[in-house]
Amino acid sequence: MNVKMQKVETNVVELEITVDAQKFGEALKKSYNKNARNFNVPGFRKGKVPMNIVKKYYGTGVLFEDAINFAIEESYPEALTEKDIHPVDYPEIDIVEVDEDKDFVYKAKVVVMPEVELGEYKNVEVNKVSYDVSDEDIEKQLKAMQEKNARVEVKSEGAVEKGNIAVIDFKGFVDGVAFEGGEGHDYPLEIGSGTFIGDFEDQLIGAKANEMKNVSVTFPENYGKEELNGKPATFEVTVKEIKVKELPELDDEFAQEVSEFDTLDELKNDISNKMKESNDLRAKREFEESIINKAVDNAKVEIPQVMVDKEVDAMLKDLEARLQYQGLDLESYYQFTNNTEEKMKEYMKENAERKVKTDLVLDKIAKSESIEASDEEIKEKALELAKQYGNDDPEKMAELLLKSQERIIKLDVVTEKTIKMLVENANIIE
Repeated sequence: MNVKMQKVETNVVELEITVDAQKFGEALKKSYNKNARNFNVPGFRKGKVPMNIVKKYYGTGVLFEDAINFAIEESYPEALTEKDIHPVDYPEIDIVEVDEDKDFVYKAKVVVMPEVELGEYKNVEVNKVSYDVSDEDIEKQLKAMQEKNARVEVKSEGAVEKGNIAVIDFKGFVDGVAFEGGEGHDYPLEIGSGTFIGDFEDQLIGAKANEMKNVSVTFPENYGKEELNGKPATFEVTVKEIKVKELPELDDEFAQEVSEFDTLDELKNDISNKMKESNDLRAKREFEESIINKAVDNAKVEIPQVMVDKEVDAMLKDLEARLQYQGLDLESYYQFTNNTEEKMKEYMKENAERKVKTDLVLDKIAKSESIEASDEEIKEKALELAKQYGNDDPEKMAELLLKSQERIIKLDVVTEKTIKMLVENANIIE
């Protein structure tokens, strides 16, 4: 096999690959074996027609399509290895010469992994921040626990007040015409929650059970539905029932009911510790992201569009998987958010491009610093992941992960070690 290579444009190379006549003859034989059962020649049983008869009766060209595929499948990966090329997409194939007893020649134009020109990534100046836990933060968490454990009872007398839950039927009209999605039944609306647009909720204050009110609001200009953006609307609202929430007292008894602690002070201390742990993790993550962003911003790389497109597709699949976990699908999500696949892809494009560049830069830094993952480190990472799954037998789960995802796990280890190296070499400004 002979391979010639030339760069035809940024991140695109063209290979001219010559497969010698003998090798192409073997590919023709494989093509014949694959298709033998399809040949029907008088005087021969179907599937038993000799190859030389097939060529005379049908012409050698009948074997070319599969022979070409067999020859390319074998020679193309070898050519990539020989020229140390790392493609990011399938090649465009152009047949130059094909015939029996002759060398088979074809061209393969392919988008390759881009070259990364690293800038400064050591001793970069990075601000390090910390997040304190205030008494207000703890009280806010306690308030949320209070709300979660509130008792809801029907308000038999009086009118709707702020903080009440009004169970309503409603129907919306724009220019006197009911609009899609503007109707609801038995909807529990907490007054003051800001769930509905404008001052919709405030206009229900003072209404009594079984009372009907007309509520007038104006949709925001950027509401998300073209037919409603900036439009005034009227809602016919019937207050079917009024409910009040009774919040439990924040005392030791409350702490015992909602946690494993005996006193409210112990519960507050636990909330504080968990918040501090969460804040420390947030600060660490933001600090690492700042260092990575500096290294990425200082690097130069021209990213092939196909890499961005593939990352967008991966992000869409990830979104679809998360929606399925919640019992939804992409089409329903698009309807709820007034979106389309095209809009979503355009929205994801910038993040996808940043993700691709970040991965490329971290990979280049790892290679420049000779950062690798040992077998022991890969096994430890697999075990760590297995334990996160909550599996009863993490060791066995780790073995399965190593069989199916060893390359990904290895990449994770190298990336973590690379980020650690960047952190250790950063110029930290407290």
